Amino acid sequence: MSFYEEVSSNKVKTYLLFAFFFLSIIAISWSFSILTGWGTGGLIFASIIAIIIAFASYYFSDSIVLKISGARPATKEENAYLVNSVEALSIGAGIPMPKIFLIEDSAPNAFATGRNPENSIICVTTGLLQKLNRLELEGVLAHEMSHIKNYDIRVMTYATIAAGVVVLLSDWIFRSFLWGGGDRDSKSGAGIVLVIIAILLAVLAPLFAQIIKLAVSRKREFLADASGALLTRYPEGLASALEKISKDKEPLEAANKATAHLYIVNPLKDHKSFLNNLFSTHPPIAERIKKLRAM
Repeated sequence: MSFYEEVSSNKVKTYLLFAFFFLSIIAISWSFSILTGWGTGGLIFASIIAIIIAFASYYFSDSIVLKISGARPATKEENAYLVNSVEALSIGAGIPMPKIFLIEDSAPNAFATGRNPENSIICVTTGLLQKLNRLELEGVLAHEMSHIKNYDIRVMTYATIAAGVVVLLSDWIFRSFLWGGGDRDSKSGAGIVLVIIAILLAVLAPLFAQIIKLAVSRKREFLADASGALLTRYPEGLASALEKISKDKEPLEAANKATAHLYIVNPLKDHKSFLNNLFSTHPPIAERIKKLRAM
């Protein structure tokens, strides 16, 4: 695929995944009404709670992540090439220059955060600056710049809201069902079938919602790869950087399960398996490199 075809393809796939999300919410909402008898009032209340939690994370996640990671602001005096590269790429991308932060860690990695281009941050480890050449570093920075330009933090917030609504409603269904809520007096065959279907949806919907959320995350990584390659016009730089980062054996001390999804390469080393790939926030590195080198 060309740069433009790859970008367009990943955007379409993201829209399709969100369509599945909405279908999941409709299904779990129907289950909610069948099993609890709470009506639309309970549904609205549960949805509001999920949205409040998600948006609180959305507005304060950047400062929380920087504090957890022990990041500090980068200065032009100390890292002139890094600052100049980010400035040049932001001009090329047509967005305001993000703030730049450093993590003192020998493991090479990077992430972007911020709710929009006007409030954005690119954070890199000192190991990334030490172990990558200039073209590889520019590829990584372009990838992170693309996350900002593509509003990926906002996209993942919407995905989190949708998944949160599904999980919260599912939990409420079972609690209210156990506490004796809902209309369970119906003895008709149709009534029993509806209850069984509703219970199955309540059980399976949270799992599917989580899988869809992770799938959205993986598609946005592919999109950022393609957009980053389009920005530098040199996909080999990012492909080579991904290869080096993934092969590096040093653990990233600043990372944990709460922040791992932000990094360009998952800093938590997982064993390769179908289930790990299914529940991973990142696509397989080999697949990302293959797509970049095919552009």
